[in-house]
Amino acid sequence: MASENSNILVLNAGSSSIKFAIFDMALNEQISGIAEGIGGASSLTIEGESNQTPFIDHQSALKAVLNALEIKGYSPNTLAAVGHRVVHGGRKLTTPMRVNADVLAEIGQCTPLAPLHNPHNLAPIIALQEQVPDLPQFVSFDTSFHASNPDVATRYAIPKMVETKGIRRYGFHGLSYASLIEKLPEISGEKLPSRLLAFHLGNGASLCGILNGRSIATTMGYSPLDGLTMGTRSGGIDANAVLRLVEDNGLDRTKAILNHESGLLGLSGGKSDMRNLMVDPSADSAFAIEHFCYWSLRHAGSLIAAMEGLDAIAFTGGIGENAIGVRARILRGLEWIGVRMNPDANHARKSRLHADSSKIAVWVIPAEEEKMIARDALSLLND
Repeated sequence: MASENSNILVLNAGSSSIKFAIFDMALNEQISGIAEGIGGASSLTIEGESNQTPFIDHQSALKAVLNALEIKGYSPNTLAAVGHRVVHGGRKLTTPMRVNADVLAEIGQCTPLAPLHNPHNLAPIIALQEQVPDLPQFVSFDTSFHASNPDVATRYAIPKMVETKGIRRYGFHGLSYASLIEKLPEISGEKLPSRLLAFHLGNGASLCGILNGRSIATTMGYSPLDGLTMGTRSGGIDANAVLRLVEDNGLDRTKAILNHESGLLGLSGGKSDMRNLMVDPSADSAFAIEHFCYWSLRHAGSLIAAMEGLDAIAFTGGIGENAIGVRARILRGLEWIGVRMNPDANHARKSRLHADSSKIAVWVIPAEEEKMIARDALSLLND
């Protein structure tokens, strides 16, 4: 049974899911799970045990999560704080912060920038305020890691009157990258490399150029749609092609095409999961994988140029951590800069992938976004 005020609850609410985890004050994970398929064939998984449970909305899913945690001995009165992931903080919310009325209002103002995410990020914050009003709540933003990008990297070459309405590059997956630079020195036993190329590869995918621990360029832009080929998102596409799609199909249909029917799913004719693509012998699946790797490499070259060189590479995310063939293909494409992979280490799923002869270090770093959120909350709680 948990003792009073000794734990931090982390809630990571997505468009159809809520990931959750409890950490103690030493940031050791105590319990975790996910409510997924919200609004459809939903289920709740906690400590590896899954139950089919209907969730009509995020509020009902959150209630089920809190009930399940209470059964396990983690009631609200055992919590010192709650940490939340918020996808978009816009231009003003660029550091983790404690929730208050002004912060909530500003997150709401950012909703047009992330309409599929920010409302769902807000829902559990508001629900917990009503249920446990004195419980401290904190927010960490996926965009904030990239606030260090220079203006030349974030500004689109459009008139300033439009740019000031928030149309600029923001970048995402910031919590993953922030966690990666914390974890890499622990795993490598060395200081953080000066010029680090980070691959966050999953259903959503991006790259980040990290110079002396700070993001200076990333592949996602105004929204998480830009950049690499992804599970169901198109990645980079000419703006005139988008306008043509809108002319032919209308705005809502075009949004659905680009966000939910494109990427690996569109290229393969129905498969968005890299695990399924890699075991499918069809030419379409092979092409989808090559497209994913090719555009990862195209963007990698751009970020290496932005950093004016490269010292190390790190892979994270579901594909980055697990897809041996994808890693091998990408690393083969970077041999021109001195990368030499150890194939045995790659197949054995080691943390260190580079051969002794490699000029560039290559690492695999487990994604720990929830722990990063807990670390942010604990830091602010102790201030």
